[in-house]
Amino acid sequence: MHDSARRHGDTWWRGAVIYQIYPRSFRDHDGDGVGDLRGIIDKLDYVAGLGVDAIWISPFFKSPMADFGYDIADYRAVDPLFGTLADFDALLAKAHDLGLRVMIDQVLSHTSAEHAWFKESRASRDNPKADWYVWADPRDDGTPPNNWLSLFGGVAWRWEPRRGQYYLHNFLASQPDLNFHNPDVRTAVLDNVRFWLDRGVDGLRLDAINFCFHDAQLRDNPPKPPELRVGRGFSPDNPYAFQYHHHNNTQPENLAFLADLRALLDRYPGAVALGEISSEDSLATMDEYTRDGRLHMGYSFELLTDDHSVDYIRGTVQTLEAQMSEGWPCWAISNHDVQRVVTRWGRGDEPPHHATQLSALACSLRGSVCVYQGEELGLPEAEVPFEALRDPYGIAFWPTFKGRDGCRTPMPWDASAGAGFSRGAPWLPIPAAHLPLSVAAQEADPQSPLHGFRRFLHWRKTQPALLHGAIEFIDTPEPVIAFVRGRGDDALLLAFNLSSRPVEIELEDRRIGDGRWHRVEGHGLPSGFLDGTFLALPSHGAWVARRG
Repeated sequence: MHDSARRHGDTWWRGAVIYQIYPRSFRDHDGDGVGDLRGIIDKLDYVAGLGVDAIWISPFFKSPMADFGYDIADYRAVDPLFGTLADFDALLAKAHDLGLRVMIDQVLSHTSAEHAWFKESRASRDNPKADWYVWADPRDDGTPPNNWLSLFGGVAWRWEPRRGQYYLHNFLASQPDLNFHNPDVRTAVLDNVRFWLDRGVDGLRLDAINFCFHDAQLRDNPPKPPELRVGRGFSPDNPYAFQYHHHNNTQPENLAFLADLRALLDRYPGAVALGEISSEDSLATMDEYTRDGRLHMGYSFELLTDDHSVDYIRGTVQTLEAQMSEGWPCWAISNHDVQRVVTRWGRGDEPPHHATQLSALACSLRGSVCVYQGEELGLPEAEVPFEALRDPYGIAFWPTFKGRDGCRTPMPWDASAGAGFSRGAPWLPIPAAHLPLSVAAQEADPQSPLHGFRRFLHWRKTQPALLHGAIEFIDTPEPVIAFVRGRGDDALLLAFNLSSRPVEIELEDRRIGDGRWHRVEGHGLPSGFLDGTFLALPSHGAWVARRG
């Protein structure tokens, strides 16, 4: 039940770098154009060589793939598209042999409409699972019971004629929400989690974990002023942004469920939970969800936005530091749902090491880090034409929002026609712009983002202050962000120039003025110099120093 990957203490996740694998797009072993578990196995040596501590595998469970695996029809089965349970066990064993922990996605708040539970529940109002989903009678005029909206656009209710009721779907209509107010649902959900823990997984990434409970009174959400209809992972043209989502998610009852989930995890030494949180005040919810014996870690969309100003990044981290009383943050600047970071935070004319600098910045904040596949290569967002789109979100909101396919195109392993991803036609087109950035091409270039990423992560492992130390920001002007990690003689001073031009600034801070900071080498980023309190940094460069 518990193997070698769990022998090195129960806090391996503190300061860990977690590499997210989107299996459809990582590597296709069997040639059908879709990545699979065997494809992941083929490249695990590459992943381990990056210097990461764990992998997070996005859903590979049995699913009709309406939302590409986030609509689960059987939580305990591998979809044949991705392989078999035996393939997963082989992946787990090889990862552990390489010293990698394995985290898997768990989508607890909703299932696929093809799940056996929902098929039974929708059949009548008096079957054994009649109350396993969120059902509600219509209003007198036949309209839905309240004004709740789906994140993917439109009302969050779908009519079911067999019951003469509406069911709730916070996401696609084919993703009905489970009724967590029913204790039988909570027991069944935890039993499914236990199935994977018994197989030996080291952790869970909990998708949309604040969506498990809804307001039992089904109260309307209040409207949001137009000037506040921004951020939190959805585009401003989405009517979902028109409401404060006070009642369709993030309910107080969820806290007791998270405690039950943590009690289950605590029976498996070293097993951890990372919650994805998207609430009206996600930083406050991260604090609430990661204290008092609940989740180990939480992450939100705060650094997955377009704003990458020094004030915004510094303010976000400082706000969380002030609010998070005992929990542990996990940062992400890219994932499978947002535009790739070098495009989102760049202008297109940055030097290659810009990608390395962005990863280095994220990996230097206090907490753990999720790194999305392809960040190590500096892949830009792909342009996917409308006729090739697969994402229902993008198809619905085209052309003002082009969806998530641009960050989900296959990994380029080499410059061949199939980019080393597949022998067949890939499920999404591989952009020509990605081929010169392939793994093979970057392996041959010592100055590539790939080599820079490896250098930084391997150097980071030698710096305890970056793994576990406190963080304290220094007040610096745009475009320089600076902070101290750790305390005393072990402290590190880090400064990053977030612009493409060289900069010179005065570090007016009592902690800098004593002149006892000495440059630290080995991180691999272009470095400047500190003369007293005068700091000079090259384009997208960094200064790292140690007191002493």
